Amino acid sequence: MHIEFRHLRTIRAIHQAGGLARAAELLHITQSALSHQIKGLEDQAGVELFVRRSKPMKLSAAGHRLLRVAERVLPEIEALEAEFSGVRAGSAGRLHIAIECHACFEWLFPVLEEFRKPWSEVDVDIRPGLAFDALPALQKEEVDLVVSSDPENLPGITFKPLFDYEPVLLAPHDHPMAAKPYVEVEDFRDETLITYPVDRSRLDVFTELLTPAKVEPRAVRQVELTAVILLLVASGRGVAVLPDWVVRALRQSGDYVVRPLTETGVTKRLFAAIREEDENKPYMAHLIRLARDIPIKLQRREIATADVAT
Repeated sequence: MHIEFRHLRTIRAIHQAGGLARAAELLHITQSALSHQIKGLEDQAGVELFVRRSKPMKLSAAGHRLLRVAERVLPEIEALEAEFSGVRAGSAGRLHIAIECHACFEWLFPVLEEFRKPWSEVDVDIRPGLAFDALPALQKEEVDLVVSSDPENLPGITFKPLFDYEPVLLAPHDHPMAAKPYVEVEDFRDETLITYPVDRSRLDVFTELLTPAKVEPRAVRQVELTAVILLLVASGRGVAVLPDWVVRALRQSGDYVVRPLTETGVTKRLFAAIREEDENKPYMAHLIRLARDIPIKLQRREIATADVAT
């Protein structure tokens, strides 16, 4: 017996319509074609699927069995068709994100909260487990976007600039560095430096300051959570270098001091790395636009709040 999707749709339509004429309208075929289709299906099955002398037209026991299959299978097929249609139209898809900076969660969650409103059909996920093999994962299509501050020349990958930020020193309020307008590389030599548990090549304080000067802190303590880093700094257990978006709200706190790195400061840029083939997808372009705009709006709001507080 060879059952096609059209047979399942026919059984469901006749059951819902209660007759051949209305069912034929629902299926956009002639009543004659519908009768021919039913006869062919019954010939294959070797049983009657309808009680023809009843009004409205009713399914036989065998017809009800086929209806149960139709009601189970057709919704899944229709959902799949809608999903594929959304992908073709650019309204649906997959957006799995890998992050190469722990502190990016501070601004990424507001971005995703705004993104989900117009793009509810896009499957969004964050893959921190891939964070430090992120670019190879992007090339292998295991993720779809990588947030990174280190652009590379990779075939098939484009890096879209998001926004600039400043890595700054965070120290306890009574630390000797609090008396200085800015910190210098030698200031770290006798300090315990609290960092995220990642390779030094991913930490701004090393790539921009310590490694080029060949300066080694007295100790390095690795901590997973930003909140714990802040707690340890406030309690005098060490100093940290964090992006300015993390520490802006702390500038008015009596527990901390925030100082630029070197007299001129250090500026870095965040990028969204994506595959070139995804560049023109509407939801991808919208996410990148939000990732450029929302962190700047958050920064302005925090600065305005701090000004009011002072």
